[in-house]
Amino acid sequence: MDTILILDFGGQSCHLISRRLRDFGVYAEVLPSDYSAKEIMARPEVKGVILSGGARSVYEKNAPEFDKAIFALDMPLFGICYGHQLLAKQLGGTVENGTVGEYGQQTLSVTKKTGLFAGLASKEKIWMNHKDVVTKMPEGFTVIGKTSHSAIAAYASKDNKRVGVQFHPEVSHTDHGTEMLKNFAVTICKIKPTYTSANLLKETIKEAKDTMGNERAVIGLSGGVDSSVAAALVARAIGENLTAVYVDTGLMREGETDYLRKAFGDKGLKLIIVDAAKEYFSALKGVTDPETKRKIIGTLFVRIFEREAKKTKAQWLIQGTIYSDRIESGLTKHSANIKSHHNVGGLPKDLGLKLYEPLRDLYKDEVRTLAKTLKLPKEITDRQVFPGPGLAIRIIGEVTPERAAIVRKAGDIIESELMHTKHWKDIWMSFAVFLPVQSVGISGDERSYKHPLVLRIVESRDAMSANFAKLPYEILETISTRLTNEIKEINRVVYDITNKPPATMEWE
Repeated sequence: MDTILILDFGGQSCHLISRRLRDFGVYAEVLPSDYSAKEIMARPEVKGVILSGGARSVYEKNAPEFDKAIFALDMPLFGICYGHQLLAKQLGGTVENGTVGEYGQQTLSVTKKTGLFAGLASKEKIWMNHKDVVTKMPEGFTVIGKTSHSAIAAYASKDNKRVGVQFHPEVSHTDHGTEMLKNFAVTICKIKPTYTSANLLKETIKEAKDTMGNERAVIGLSGGVDSSVAAALVARAIGENLTAVYVDTGLMREGETDYLRKAFGDKGLKLIIVDAAKEYFSALKGVTDPETKRKIIGTLFVRIFEREAKKTKAQWLIQGTIYSDRIESGLTKHSANIKSHHNVGGLPKDLGLKLYEPLRDLYKDEVRTLAKTLKLPKEITDRQVFPGPGLAIRIIGEVTPERAAIVRKAGDIIESELMHTKHWKDIWMSFAVFLPVQSVGISGDERSYKHPLVLRIVESRDAMSANFAKLPYEILETISTRLTNEIKEINRVVYDITNKPPATMEWE
């Protein structure tokens, strides 16, 4: 199959590039930034190379580079953000530290509507996230796009085979980013789109079979789409050798344990339910640091899985880890640690089981597509995202059973109000965050001194970027009224209107 290679320089949305390419049928692989020209030459199916973004400066000591011998391959190259700067620098251009950074959505003035920008408008909404800028192009290159702060926001060689853009076409905030990627893959690299989700399903099941053979495994099942898809895939690969373990941490959604029993109890999957609420609240007593919380939760999860694995004589632990978990945990080479996801950065070093993560390179929307291909029930495929550490990271400060009960009830109220509106289909997550402060209010004509809740409702396609939901005031007022009326510890509700970036989905 014709293939695009993406060299990973540690950008938060690197794998999102491959996900977008697969969206329109082009197969892509993400590889380390030092993947050599010799290795590429040995693969005739490779038709183009993309250099991803990254958190470093091209002039930093030990900044990641790539094999310059790739230039001799006469193969299309596409640099994105850091890759745009690195490509320019290695071809003889100049990169400087910009006086003003560009972050968020900007307007690109397209100066050449051919090649990468064929079929696009003269003005395009794009997503920027950079400080350094290209100030001088390599010889033989032309500016094809600029912004108010970047005179060389996009450039191309005369034959369009070498292009660079300072922005991120892979994120949903770039309005026609998919068209740009398609122009590169299909028009410039001349690839015929033949890749489908059925290919992905077949490959993933085969990989699981090849990896585990006839050995036994346990999977951490949470009821969310990631772990449910992972369980369905691995069950097809190893059948009765798989046992699902659901751990009730006391930090789950309202009615979650009963939901799991109904959703999976009669599906032919061996299911074990472990009540571990006391263990979790004990382990989290007095802990306020969010990174410590995540690591405690991750370690305890694994210790429980190890206990259950001994009972079933399992050698493998399966997790529904997806790519956004890994990249935010700083697990890939050159990537920065944003926060340690409990199933990645929270894993103990002395893990007593072999680890397998069938969804490790996929994004949430890609997992949902697999769920539909697997014909999983709609109540699983359409569920709102819920964090692995549960309500613990929606409680700022110490995690207690009382605070968990507040955010659990609040979450149930929020979802019940939103799911009957036309906005529900566009909402990625909706939840409350407990703040360990108090403010003066009025209750029954008397003074109250209670806690506030933060209402967080976001829309997203892939979890790598998100916008706060611009809901009508009437809906927000109804939710606020119910929260303050039905939860006696709350007298104030505030709405978080921050996008990702600069924020993350969760507060911790």
